[in-house]
Amino acid sequence: MVIIMENTHNIAIIGSTGSIGTQTLEVADSNPGIKVLSLSAYSNIDMLEKQIRKYKPVIAAVIREDKAKKLKLRVSDLNVKIVSGESGLSEAATVNTADTVVTAVVGISGLLPTINAIKCKKNIALANKETLVTGGHIVTALAKEYGVRLLPVDSEHSAIFQSLQGFSHDDVKRIILTASGGPFFGKTKKELENVTLQDALKHPNWDMGAKVTIDSSTLVNKGLEVIEAKWLFGVDASKIKVLVHRQSVIHSMVEYRDNGIIAQLGAPDMKLPIQYALTYPERLKMTGNELDFAKYASLTFDEPDTDTFYALPLAYKAAEQGGTLPTVFNSADEAAVDLFIKGKIGYTDITRLIAEAMEEIKNTPNPTVEQILETDKAARENVYGKIL
Repeated sequence: MVIIMENTHNIAIIGSTGSIGTQTLEVADSNPGIKVLSLSAYSNIDMLEKQIRKYKPVIAAVIREDKAKKLKLRVSDLNVKIVSGESGLSEAATVNTADTVVTAVVGISGLLPTINAIKCKKNIALANKETLVTGGHIVTALAKEYGVRLLPVDSEHSAIFQSLQGFSHDDVKRIILTASGGPFFGKTKKELENVTLQDALKHPNWDMGAKVTIDSSTLVNKGLEVIEAKWLFGVDASKIKVLVHRQSVIHSMVEYRDNGIIAQLGAPDMKLPIQYALTYPERLKMTGNELDFAKYASLTFDEPDTDTFYALPLAYKAAEQGGTLPTVFNSADEAAVDLFIKGKIGYTDITRLIAEAMEEIKNTPNPTVEQILETDKAARENVYGKIL
């Protein structure tokens, strides 16, 4: 892949050892105009050390304090500041000379660093959908107040963003979010009862981390994307339609009031949306991810099975009711997926536990950050308390 860029872009990457983070660094590798100023990880200090030695950031954060201490000793020969914990993550996200912060962490842990980065007038290349799922009303208002851009990195939201260029939002009839359907498309509820972790991690088109891959299989991930799209593009959930597109070639579409539909197509590759978020509004040359239409005999579309994969209707309920209900949806899922990965629950228990948490935890309208974090804790305790 070759990219040519004349302008310099200084970036901070929150979650640099994950799938999006490593691919962002691959984009930087191909372009000397992208300078990496900060990196961070939850606990993978082996990979983080390699990244530090290669990219020479001014600061690196590790969430786990014990791991941060070990990393500090390992890189003591370098001029890099090592910080830890949630405060360290925010410090890495607000490094002075960064123009754009790539929020590539998974889960609600991305919320506070994103808020702090916005207050420091950093543009946000948003890969952490949970930030808008849980605090969309806060984050979008702050972005407007501080005059920063929220640039989507998810392939679906990037496709929508690209399909909106040059058109008025007032002309939008609806947004069509495409979904691969995951590894269990067409399966019945009965067939899902014996799904193993290995089965759930076999995504047909995308190479993602374990959490996102499992969320894709349950359609939780698509539900999170519905809520994210609501905030990113300022539309009601009722105007967002999910359509299963098994080939993952059409990444999403926008239908306008004259019934014309604009779609963005591309190979199932995250580097294009990452690059576009980092260099917007420029469209720069890229090779190595070309779409070969001859490899696709057909492009197919199906309605999602919302009876079997009922996490998606739960997400629409959360999007429509708002308040802290989207936080419950997200955080209960994070806890349930953690239990599934650890072999504590079955696959179908994931959505069941989400549904129960949404029924049992009180919804608080227009929540503050503190109330969001309190709800996050309550949702996790609700799920873990039933199993552990």
